Amino acid sequence: MNDVETDTVEEPAGEALLPGTEPWSAGPTGRAATGVLLCHGFTGSPQSMRPWGEYLAGRHPEYAIELPLLPGHGRPWQRLQQTGWQDWFGALDRAFVELKARCDEVYVMGLSMGGGLALRLAEQHPTEVAGLVLVNPSVTRNKPAEALLPVLSKVVGSIPAIASDVKKPGMKEIGTDRTPLKAAHSLSRFWPIVTRDLPKVTAPLLVLHSAEDHIVHPRNTALVLERVRSADKREVLLHESYHVATLDNDAELIFSSSADFVERVGARGAEAAS
Repeated sequence: MNDVETDTVEEPAGEALLPGTEPWSAGPTGRAATGVLLCHGFTGSPQSMRPWGEYLAGRHPEYAIELPLLPGHGRPWQRLQQTGWQDWFGALDRAFVELKARCDEVYVMGLSMGGGLALRLAEQHPTEVAGLVLVNPSVTRNKPAEALLPVLSKVVGSIPAIASDVKKPGMKEIGTDRTPLKAAHSLSRFWPIVTRDLPKVTAPLLVLHSAEDHIVHPRNTALVLERVRSADKREVLLHESYHVATLDNDAELIFSSSADFVERVGARGAEAAS
């Protein structure tokens, strides 16, 4: 049974976004051989992923690249509080379906919660996701206090923001000004759904994770690698980055590794088809 609800929250027209959080795209708008769908994390925005997209677009201008803004994000925390995981996944699923309709193959790449949502896409579309690249994916509880979310979310509106866990001096992630607990509780309800179905994931997989991450515990990556059934799965440890590694010291390694991954997987698929 599909866990996506159809009555998802609609974004209000004309509502101002935080500067720098706008959705972004690159490459051909029509047919393309290769599509890439990028997904940011919880309380984050496309700003944390845009350098990645720009790298791929520069290396492969023929790729159709989409980087959507998830519902509720890119705005004050009260707006995110009105959304939940069904809204975030529903938006990403629609973006994937639209991109797949005009591309021969689509690779999905995500950071943090975006990695969990990418895995859910691969669970729901096991024969259509060409490959996954995940950076510090979030799929399970990270701290004991998160067990209190069902209660805390009913009495506490928000807590300090979790954005900008970056080691690189002077680099800042643009995200929601505070962390809304009702939305965080919704994310915690998503984790068991995605982890339950990890064995459905068979797409080629590249996971890059930070040696020191103050937001997502390493057990998340270990769980993903242990439970997916991808015959092609690789792990890369990031030694010089914290959680938002796409803006950190190892960003270039992430970007080049993902491009190499797409080229390798795509070439192998083309060879098998010939």
